[in-house]
Amino acid sequence: MEFETIIEPFKIKSVEPLPITSPEERLKALKREHWNIFGLKSQEVTIDLLTDSGTGSMSSEQWASLMRGDESYAGSQSWQRFEGVVKELTGYKHIIPTHQGRASERILASVMLKEGNVVPSNSHFDTTRANVEFTGSEALDLLCKEGQDLLKPAPFKGNVDLEKLEETLSKEKENIPYVLMTVTNNTGGGQPVSMENLKATRELCNKYGIPMYLDACRFAENSWFINQREEGYESIEIREIAKEVFRLSDGCTISLKKDGFGNIGGFIGVNDDKIAAECKNMLILTEGFPTYGGLAGRDLDALAQGLKEITDKSYLEYRARSISYLADKATEYGIPVVQPAGGHALYLDAKTYLPHIPPHEYPGQAIVCEMYLLGGIRCAEIGTFAFGVHNEEGPDTPASNELVRLASPRRTYTQSHFDYVGEVLKGLAERKDTLSGYKITEQSEFLRHFTAKLEPI
Repeated sequence: MEFETIIEPFKIKSVEPLPITSPEERLKALKREHWNIFGLKSQEVTIDLLTDSGTGSMSSEQWASLMRGDESYAGSQSWQRFEGVVKELTGYKHIIPTHQGRASERILASVMLKEGNVVPSNSHFDTTRANVEFTGSEALDLLCKEGQDLLKPAPFKGNVDLEKLEETLSKEKENIPYVLMTVTNNTGGGQPVSMENLKATRELCNKYGIPMYLDACRFAENSWFINQREEGYESIEIREIAKEVFRLSDGCTISLKKDGFGNIGGFIGVNDDKIAAECKNMLILTEGFPTYGGLAGRDLDALAQGLKEITDKSYLEYRARSISYLADKATEYGIPVVQPAGGHALYLDAKTYLPHIPPHEYPGQAIVCEMYLLGGIRCAEIGTFAFGVHNEEGPDTPASNELVRLASPRRTYTQSHFDYVGEVLKGLAERKDTLSGYKITEQSEFLRHFTAKLEPI
């Protein structure tokens, strides 16, 4: 018998109170933080959908594994267990632990890139792009045509445009240290990359003698979509699909705060001995010894357990259905969303929804602030505020899309929480014509959206 109700494939063992605030308190908090939701205190947020990175819940087995933590500085048993699980999953020759994904990105970029290089990708996310550009290199996004049509469903809208990739490789071969494939494609709406596209990318990289790396933060969700949507993979276990994906690449960077069920942690996976040695040298300089990489032994054990749990099909089905459930509610209220729904977040199309607010006045930020004012929900702008290029003498160069991301922490919120979010979305729909834009009054050079100050126009 088929059931329509989405049930969480777990039961709750420990709880944390949700802060309930008044509209007046929320307005005061947002004004205090200059209309930037990154400045809000957690006790001022009722439902926190800012990110799925490090915000999820650990299992009882993960909590139990913390007690096994071996805090030896070098060669701990926790490291040995972690390395064993990661190597079994990925097949990489060298595993280099880090405290989180952007540390992995920074180390790999500092080792492999120099000024004037080009890194082609299906899409770079914000920290990935910033770490590439910090070296003086160009982060080049080559998203497929299907992925650029936000509202039209297609099974693998995270794919790289293979024609544009080959054109780039042929023209810039000497200038490209590696090709980066992001799975799933966070910037493009949490959309998956097909195995066929990954294999074709691998073939092009082989043809031009260029390594292929993964940004593998959501590898399990991507593998689940391959299982659900790609012919020939319907009966293959999620973990086996993930293994195949990893083994197509020469290495990866990863934040285990996503598909590692961790609150902290990441790693670099590398097959090349020379690159691994240079990464380890940089790790020692900035993170710690190569058998802990800035992490406590107990965290390595919890991450090892999380990597065993993340490919559970029941969990991945529940996660994807939860996002689809929320997408259906937004669509019901006339709010355009990226279709089909991604694996970790709902993406609202702010450009289509608020055509009266131009990109340089940040329509996504208008929605972000209104969602908080209406219901204490914190979400994130993924548009010109985050990805636009600041111009001293005129409006920002706009991002390709104006999105708002409602990212779901893993194993944290229930269906009733999403029903509440749906009610707030309904309220947003009723106030559509009253929303206005914002302007930046203070910003930093890199990743300005984390610390910028704004005010309403």
